[in-house]
Amino acid sequence: MTGRRIDLQDLLFGAFLVGVAVFTTAATWSLRVGTAANMGPGYMPRAIAALVCTFGLFFVIRGLLSPFQGITRPQPRAVIFILAAVGAFALLVTTAGLMIASVVTIVIAGFASRETRVVETVLFGSAMAVGSVLLFVWALKLPVPIWPW
Repeated sequence: MTGRRIDLQDLLFGAFLVGVAVFTTAATWSLRVGTAANMGPGYMPRAIAALVCTFGLFFVIRGLLSPFQGITRPQPRAVIFILAAVGAFALLVTTAGLMIASVVTIVIAGFASRETRVVETVLFGSAMAVGSVLLFVWALKLPVPIWPW
């Protein structure tokens, strides 16, 4: 008798997504949902939570049906640079503006991999910064400074 082992990585990732969705739904439970035509403050968080839960259930099922694959060990370099990128964005977005904060964040996060090419990362960061400004400042009209001046 051979025991079939599950894909623990997909199973745990799916369980994490389902947990985030459940937490979000519980945290926004008291907010008015409204309708698609007249959205309340709880509409988008719940809609996104439902989507995240769907993805989570997909990964849980895939983890239960897929053959075993071990979980790779976390790489300290990746963890350090990703956390540094998040911290840099939090510190820079209000002082240096969204453009500079976005580029710096992506460049720092790029160093999480040994395969990063600096020129490509800067070009990608610049494109993402422009996209962020177009989406968050111009389309959504969020009061985020674009530049430090």
